[in-house]
Amino acid sequence: MHYLLMYDVVPDYPTRRMMYRDEHLTLARAAHARGELILAGALADPIDGAVLLFEGESPEVAERFAESDPYVRNGIVTSWRVRPWTTVVGDKPSVVVP
Repeated sequence: MHYLLMYDVVPDYPTRRMMYRDEHLTLARAAHARGELILAGALADPIDGAVLLFEGESPEVAERFAESDPYVRNGIVTSWRVRPWTTVVGDKPSVVVP
């Protein structure tokens, strides 16, 4: 199953994230290497949030990521939520539609 982790962020996110960016990217790259994190990035124009796509048996993998993310721990992310995403087209969709 796929899960979207969605972040709401502080207004000056591009600037404030910089001191935590290396730690955040290390965490994200490790999750990707384990096959949990598929894609991730900030929303653009304006940079007012971020979306991370996870794959797993439950939303726990995305929730654990958020709880350990330095952006969340240090208040750069003001709120986050995980939503199941029923994918039907693309690599490894969660539902195969004939």
